[in-house]
Amino acid sequence: MITCYLRYTLDPYKLAEFEAYGRLWIPLVEKFGGQHHGYFLPSEGANNIALAMFSFPSFAEYERYRELSMKDPDCIAAFKYAEETRCILSYERSFFRPVLG
Repeated sequence: MITCYLRYTLDPYKLAEFEAYGRLWIPLVEKFGGQHHGYFLPSEGANNIALAMFSFPSFAEYERYRELSMKDPDCIAAFKYAEETRCILSYERSFFRPVLG
């Protein structure tokens, strides 16, 4: 299993737009075989940092998702929404191998 960890730097005045963006992606990741662990928006501390995590059975399955998402109309619409609202200033993507009980 591989878990993708995303750290976003947001426009703090567009948190509602980013939350809407996150709600678009949760079912899309699952549509392509991933398990979404949610988006985590600012609460205490920095007001412009958000996180997201989702897992796929393997890195190959994640790569398949990335390839298919670039052609999927719903994914394209979600990408466009973020671009139009400019709620995301930047992001970092890292991958982890979870240790589960």
